[in-house]
Amino acid sequence: MFRIKVPRYWRHKDFRYRLNAWKCNHCGEVHFFKPLVCRRCRLREFNKVMLPETGKLIAYTIVRSPPCGFEEQTPYIIGFIELEDGTRILSQITDCYPEELKLGMKVEVTFRRVREDDPDKIIAYGYKFRPAI
Repeated sequence: MFRIKVPRYWRHKDFRYRLNAWKCNHCGEVHFFKPLVCRRCRLREFNKVMLPETGKLIAYTIVRSPPCGFEEQTPYIIGFIELEDGTRILSQITDCYPEELKLGMKVEVTFRRVREDDPDKIIAYGYKFRPAI
């Protein structure tokens, strides 16, 4: 059984709810959670940035054998998305059928339920992407 660790989940809420990230002041590397040092240049100065809410679908797959905790959601789509600023991100694709997807299509961020922890009934929300409206 997969258990949601509420304190850890809430520490990362800026990224999960608003697509905020940390950009290295020296090399421009984007980090989704605030690191101690930049993974590219090893310096320690960062600015908080808001990532674009639109991008294009580069690749996708349909998950039919999910990891623990996601069994009730199958099948679901995971997409590799390039945001408008060039940042690449993995995300679940929602609000469409797999046959509607086309590589290169525009997608936009949306806020959805990610999962629910059964014993405690804690619902985790976060971003997903959908075809642009």
